[in-house]
Amino acid sequence: MKKRVLITGAAGFLGSHLCDRFLKEGFNVVGMDNLITGDLKNIEHLYPSENFSFYNCDVSNFVHVPGELDYIMHFASPASPIDYLKIPIQTLKVGSLGTHNLLGLAKAKKARILVASTSEVYGDPEVHPQPEDYWGHVNPIGPRGVYDEAKRFQEAITMAYHRFHGLETRIARIFNTYGPRMRLNDGRVLPAFIGQALRGEDFTVFGDGSQTRSFCYVDDLVEGLYRLLLSDYPEPVNIGNPDEISIKDFAEEIINLTGAKTKIIYKDLPHDDPKKRRPEIGKAKSILSWEPKIDRSEGLKITLDYFKSLNPDDLYKKEHKQFDKYIKR
Repeated sequence: MKKRVLITGAAGFLGSHLCDRFLKEGFNVVGMDNLITGDLKNIEHLYPSENFSFYNCDVSNFVHVPGELDYIMHFASPASPIDYLKIPIQTLKVGSLGTHNLLGLAKAKKARILVASTSEVYGDPEVHPQPEDYWGHVNPIGPRGVYDEAKRFQEAITMAYHRFHGLETRIARIFNTYGPRMRLNDGRVLPAFIGQALRGEDFTVFGDGSQTRSFCYVDDLVEGLYRLLLSDYPEPVNIGNPDEISIKDFAEEIINLTGAKTKIIYKDLPHDDPKKRRPEIGKAKSILSWEPKIDRSEGLKITLDYFKSLNPDDLYKKEHKQFDKYIKR
């Protein structure tokens, strides 16, 4: 019998890549998404597979999957500032009620569940790089709090189910990830820069550009997640690339890659925007025998080719304007 896995957020960036990976590994995959930020285009290539099925469902309300389940991968959540500023209540609900529903489903099905947490649980960190035993520096009532605290609650309830019910749980703290199927105008730095380059616009850098990020290519991340699911370790594990770069240097890197004839303009830094972001991945190395393999230059070329392949109209599609409220005035 094939192992059966439920993947929530299946039509999103990471969820769709997880569907690909589990089908490749011979699993029967049940995808689930309410399409509030996901896109069916990300999984339409999977429709012909007899091992893939899809449910249009909001996990914050109720979750029912007939038949047996061996694993659950909970990736249903808005993940960019533009999204969680537009839908803050839904963001909080999917991290709390949605996670509660899926933990209950895992308990009923006797399934192992991996929840997708985030480096944002560390907030604007006072420890650098960020190890798993750092508790974070988070503003619970700031604009980012709806996402940060949803994920922190998600970790807390997941560990409660593990300790109280003996549920098999895994927690992945995911750092900045990039690759094909990202939304071009979702407000995150990498697609924003590439979109500006392809449109011939000046690059927008918030703050002075000295803040740092660490970018992991999606195939590397999926490998780490797959290994974590199949491991015996129930506590949080950082999954990300420790190759750190400043936003200003990253902008220059994208300009060189794309050959854009543009300049960098600077705007005020968003509220509570992290100044530093770099994972300490000692646990991933020792427990999962995992570390990133794909160099950023290689991953960026693949990602750029993907964005170039999109419908030209997508280059000029504007996301909602709530992001402006997130910027300090």
